[in-house]
Amino acid sequence: MKAGLALLSASALAGCATTPKSENPQDAFFDALSAHCGKAYAGRLASDQEADAEMRGKAMVMHIRHCTGDRIEIPFHIEGLGPDGGWDRSRTWIISRTATGLRLKHDHRHADGAADDVTLYGGDTADSGNAARQTFPVDAESIAMFERTGRGVSTTNIWSVETSAAAFTYGLDREGRHFRVTFDYAKPVAPPPAPWGW
Repeated sequence: MKAGLALLSASALAGCATTPKSENPQDAFFDALSAHCGKAYAGRLASDQEADAEMRGKAMVMHIRHCTGDRIEIPFHIEGLGPDGGWDRSRTWIISRTATGLRLKHDHRHADGAADDVTLYGGDTADSGNAARQTFPVDAESIAMFERTGRGVSTTNIWSVETSAAAFTYGLDREGRHFRVTFDYAKPVAPPPAPWGW
């Protein structure tokens, strides 16, 4: 009888040892992005709204340029929209850890490096999301900025960032507005120059 109990206990312990530890999906998401640090990928416009007509057919590159344990900087470059028809290097997505989740901010600069009037807007996660996708509802600071600069239409923005084994996708959604750009992890490219002002 004692031998049987001992065997049962040993089996139970062995079962516990193989049970996977629960992982914070935001940590898994952050780590998955960080695994691409230093690499750049070709991308394209994946949505089809008239508001984005100027981006159609343009070459795009995202560069996971700099990573620390709590911050990832991802410049987004678009060919043909910069000064004199060159590359637009004005945008950098910044994903950082907070005490309660993750934060997405948009750093916008001019070609001379000066900050745009509308910059560092974004939001914090409102839930844990999952290891492949996080969403960022607009925060109060950004709402105030949008209202102050006549961009009231943006006060209901929800941004999303997705990372899978195949691709990185950035999105913006609000009523009547659905924007997506996607970057293929199977299409690495040479890292581009630094974004403006960095």
